[in-house]
Amino acid sequence: MLLNLEHLGLAVPDLEAATALYTTLLGQEPYKREHVASEAVDTVFFQVGGSKIELLAGTSPDSAITRFLEKKPAGIHHVAFEVDDIEAEMARLRQEGFTLLNETPKRGADNKLVCFVHPKSAGGVLVELCQTIK
Repeated sequence: MLLNLEHLGLAVPDLEAATALYTTLLGQEPYKREHVASEAVDTVFFQVGGSKIELLAGTSPDSAITRFLEKKPAGIHHVAFEVDDIEAEMARLRQEGFTLLNETPKRGADNKLVCFVHPKSAGGVLVELCQTIK
């Protein structure tokens, strides 16, 4: 079951410049910086009320974020929803005809298990499911 909007993921070409911009815009420092080696990405998280903003910058030419920015301008990369049982939600979405980008949940940033829904099956939007690792 989808519980709430967990975060918006924003692809940025310059993580330090974007961090400075959002620190000023939001009037607060980020609460977390993290490198996710499996995705070749560096992330910065800001808490905004009950949701978060995640800034993402690719760390290699083959990173999904680097490839995204080669085709599109910086901006919204994905929308993430918190779920209480990621495997059950993945099974439900498969049964409903959605295409998932991974067969099993994988470890993501911010202490989460994650799975992505292909944009072609979600109205052109990359959707991420997130479950906090207990």
